[in-house]
Amino acid sequence: MNDIPEILLCSDLDRTLIPNGREEESAEARPLLRHLARQPGFRLIYVTGRDEKLIAEAIADYDLPIPDYAIGDVGTSIYKLSGTPAHMEFSPRHDWQDRISRDWQGLRHDDLATMFTDLEQLRPQEPDKQNAYKISYYVDVSVDQKTLAETMQKRLTEKGIRASIITSVDEQEGVGLVDILPERATKVHAIRFLIEEFGIPESRVVFSGDSGNDLPALTSGLQAVLVRNAAEDVRREARAATIKNGVESKLYLARGGFLGMNGNYAAGVLEGLVHFLPESEALLHT
Repeated sequence: MNDIPEILLCSDLDRTLIPNGREEESAEARPLLRHLARQPGFRLIYVTGRDEKLIAEAIADYDLPIPDYAIGDVGTSIYKLSGTPAHMEFSPRHDWQDRISRDWQGLRHDDLATMFTDLEQLRPQEPDKQNAYKISYYVDVSVDQKTLAETMQKRLTEKGIRASIITSVDEQEGVGLVDILPERATKVHAIRFLIEEFGIPESRVVFSGDSGNDLPALTSGLQAVLVRNAAEDVRREARAATIKNGVESKLYLARGGFLGMNGNYAAGVLEGLVHFLPESEALLHT
């Protein structure tokens, strides 16, 4: 890798690497990402709310490189990927699910969902967006998600359930999203699980995202990039949280201009990667 130490890029998909938002994509961004992914010593992990089937569709539909691993279902699933875009193989990491299951004391999706049937603001998402360790709801954007999450968290804590409640807004659909996960099943916990396995120092790791469910990773102290097309409220919340946590230098807000690109989607990911690891720019020109 031209004597450059190993690099690990962990990235969200929708509206981060995938240009499925309102903003324009720089045409050269994804080809540059594919070129980068072919370089020796470069590792790639997708970190997404998508399940296995939808991850495979995203890779095929948007001509994305096949990653080393995919963290799916907002952190509740980890898959090792291999094969080709036409014949991808997903090998689940059962040791990860064994680890996170302890937070729910042996309970699963249906056991916990009954605790919230009286909360009329919550509308269960489709069955294919649920799994044994992920309970997902829609809420109207007018709902105070912070207060709702506090109510839900109190009920779980009273039962001795260690859980994370992740709230966000789907700007495209105009709807709020609420996910209940085991406490250690967030995106950032899953990323650190793989970092430890790879033996890569966090100084060689960069995370990129765009939305509310990326905030735990964006503000965790990992080197993190918020793409330019992220909503302004996410940008404000991310800045405030990193200042509060004393890790503001670990968050980069893409602004465009790198290699003449606009900073949206994959262009912002590459811009942030080079901000934290300037030596990686040489790989884009090989």
